[in-house]
Amino acid sequence: MWVALYAGLFPISILIMELGNGRSSLLPGETRFPNLLRGATAEEVDDAYRTIREATISLVDPLATEDYVVQSCPEASPPKWHLAHTTWFFETLVLERLLAGYEVIEPLYKMLFNSYYESVGPYFTRVNRGILSRPTVTEVMFYREQVDKRLLEWIGSIPQDGWDEVVYLIGWGLQHEQQHQELIMMDILANFAANPLNPSYCSSSAEDSRGPVADIEWLSIPEGVVEIGYDSDGTYFGDAGFTDGAGFSFAGAGFAYDNELPRHPEYLSPASIAHRTVTNGEFLEFLDAGGYSNPLLWLSDGWRWVDEQNRRHPRYWRQINGDWFEFTLYGLVPLQIDIPVSHVSFYEADAYARWKGSRLPTEAEWEWSALNLPVTVGGLLEYGRDEGGSHQGSIYRAGQVTGPSGSLLHAVGDVWEWTRSPYLAYPGYLPPRGSLGEYNGKFMNGQYVLRGGCVATPASHIRPTYRNFFQPESTWAFSGIRLARDEL
Repeated sequence: MWVALYAGLFPISILIMELGNGRSSLLPGETRFPNLLRGATAEEVDDAYRTIREATISLVDPLATEDYVVQSCPEASPPKWHLAHTTWFFETLVLERLLAGYEVIEPLYKMLFNSYYESVGPYFTRVNRGILSRPTVTEVMFYREQVDKRLLEWIGSIPQDGWDEVVYLIGWGLQHEQQHQELIMMDILANFAANPLNPSYCSSSAEDSRGPVADIEWLSIPEGVVEIGYDSDGTYFGDAGFTDGAGFSFAGAGFAYDNELPRHPEYLSPASIAHRTVTNGEFLEFLDAGGYSNPLLWLSDGWRWVDEQNRRHPRYWRQINGDWFEFTLYGLVPLQIDIPVSHVSFYEADAYARWKGSRLPTEAEWEWSALNLPVTVGGLLEYGRDEGGSHQGSIYRAGQVTGPSGSLLHAVGDVWEWTRSPYLAYPGYLPPRGSLGEYNGKFMNGQYVLRGGCVATPASHIRPTYRNFFQPESTWAFSGIRLARDEL
């Protein structure tokens, strides 16, 4: 089922957190950010909070206790850490700041589960998170339960004159939790892939390949000045609507991070964009053609990365007795040639595009296409309820990309799509003041933008203006390729 999380399109003044005295206030007239829960009742906030927090727990339910503490690579974090950090957000940035007389559950957690917020205080080194056997998984679950209990009790007693401040931060915290739901799945995959036993997260098997997909169709992007960025009047995928008959708008359109603002003009040269993403089969052709051995296809840093990392194929591909396999959340399965290639770096995506005589789209081209062309939906993380009524999340593998002609197929879901655009501030960008100013702005260097969401992105979280970002060498995310080309 699809979950709508009270996503009214209401702006709210930026929240200022005065770190020196722990007080907060709203500053009228400053940069304004859409708020997921603006205008919601206490009951609606309660339900939204429970929905997302319970879905997180459902994602880790299949894990054994030992799985919670593994950190297989520097960029990943143990699932236990994610459960604690998302709780830290609500305790440190909501309860401790705004609830008078609140006493923290464990003072050392403020350091252990701080990710990178220098303004909050010191934090435990990211690459060493996997050495923390304590607190135990049981203690982390208790921490979540206690913070949830105190926050939910407080929601019903917040005075009206303080309501906007609280729901602003709760709304942001829920979006933050949804990001970590995706990160949890990325990290489980990385951890299991490092295990020679090839464990699986999902009990059901992936579908067999169903043969070749249709040739790429090129969809025109007209020349002209367009506006991109979050629009408070509502930015939804595809002016022409969903061609698969879904008939709904994404709840994520009621919230935007600061890096999606302000809306501003961009010039587009005449171009075209591929109607679908690149498949495993097509990327396999790149391998067979010696793509990883041809320096003429690679950026200088990319070629150095290939050489130093001895890269010869996408991150989770394995060749066994001449046959190709891919490690997935279903375990090790034969490579499906008709589904989108995933877990490729910007360098790999760029090299493949050069090999095809094309390029990657800019983020302005991608956003214009997602808002003005018919769009179909691929795999996303969906929330549902089990027979007992508890919330749960379901993760699915990307399927074959098929659909009607003239549509931007699976622009929503399946794989994040690399763009050629560096992750930079939009003209006129202002970060939030206080600790939330560290959320996005300080990472605006040395990274590239990805668009569209993936199989691990919550359906109520994604929107056409959403800007994901990673370093060009990163293969950690469910990242894929959609091509573009100039039409000058």
